[in-house]
Amino acid sequence: MARTANFDRQVALDKAVKLFWLRGYYASSMKHIEAALDMRPGSLYAAFGSKSGLFSEALDAYATRTGNDFDQRVYSAPSIVEGLQQYLRSLVAPCSDQTPAQACMLVKTLLEVNTEDAALRAKADAMLAVIEQKLCEALQQAATQGELRADVECSRLARLLQAQIMGVRAFAERRVPSDQMIALADDMVSLLDIYRTSQSLPSH
Repeated sequence: MARTANFDRQVALDKAVKLFWLRGYYASSMKHIEAALDMRPGSLYAAFGSKSGLFSEALDAYATRTGNDFDQRVYSAPSIVEGLQQYLRSLVAPCSDQTPAQACMLVKTLLEVNTEDAALRAKADAMLAVIEQKLCEALQQAATQGELRADVECSRLARLLQAQIMGVRAFAERRVPSDQMIALADDMVSLLDIYRTSQSLPSH
């Protein structure tokens, strides 16, 4: 009879996300992982197989968290465009224990991981493609509801927004003043306003 795991897998993954997001894949040694997850080497390998196996699951956990946050902010707002704008502003929130580094963990992975760990790099790239698709689907729904101009090419705008998001969050690694980050978020929000129909623009 299989022995029941004596740890909470989700709690362990949340801790792994925090560690890898802060330190990166290569700078997170097994000693760092053991300390962060409060697990012995044997238990770690039994649960996750390897360091790369743990990192792969941490990426999954991060992507799920990011996707849920996106859906909550975008689809609970009065309109899709307003939800997207709220989401964009949320990306420049100050660092905390829950968000130890501003740059997206997927972007950091894509830039850090080399060809020796091609599977992890490919996974991060695929997850970023999923996020771009979620942006595109939200924009398409906004267009269908008359929030965006009829001539908007949603796939292109989604790609542009993702490039802006990746750039702003990487820029935040410089630890620039919060008012400058807020201004950059406002610029991203203004980008969406350019494509809105006149009836969907907020009144002043």
